Amino acid sequence: MSVPAVLAELRAAESSCGRPAGSVRLLAVTKGRSAEQVRERVLPYRLPLGENRSRELEEKQAALPGQEWHFLGTLQRSSLRHLLGVTMIHSVTSAGQLEFLARRAGESSPQLLLQVHNGEPQKQGADPDQLPALARLAAQLQLPLQGLMVMAPAGDLAAARRVFARTRQQALDLGLGVLSMGMSDDFVVAVEEGSTLVRIGRRLFE
Repeated sequence: MSVPAVLAELRAAESSCGRPAGSVRLLAVTKGRSAEQVRERVLPYRLPLGENRSRELEEKQAALPGQEWHFLGTLQRSSLRHLLGVTMIHSVTSAGQLEFLARRAGESSPQLLLQVHNGEPQKQGADPDQLPALARLAAQLQLPLQGLMVMAPAGDLAAARRVFARTRQQALDLGLGVLSMGMSDDFVVAVEEGSTLVRIGRRLFE
């Protein structure tokens, strides 16, 4: 699919559940795509870009200057220092990461989302019971915590809906407004459950 086709599907999903047009942002995930592919397929639409690997992020930032970048991958202390120039980090999972960001970034920290564990053993994320303490720590450290991110179980839209609904309630309980929920195969359900930012990669490049 093209970017216009995905945007049309996104706007239709907003309309079908009574949400204003444009209330959900489309983040173009560039994992595994060359800078030239991104330049041709995505840049004309002025979308924010998301990358999962710090090395690919650095290479694409150099090749595609002036773009809004988000980091989606697993955070490692050795790579955190390279991420301070992004707009948002979606994958904070621990107090140690928050403390490191506070020391290294201070007032110039990117916006942050806590990644919530979705219950699958192989997935990363903070345990839901840890979210209030992590949110309090972010506030104490004066870090710009904006919301939550979650990855739903693949191939099961009913399970995805439950994960998205639970994450929306967790964000409401914490007073956080950004919900990074929904990928290529489940973003319509994510919009219905309150997502404010969907992360689409494969369908933009098919």
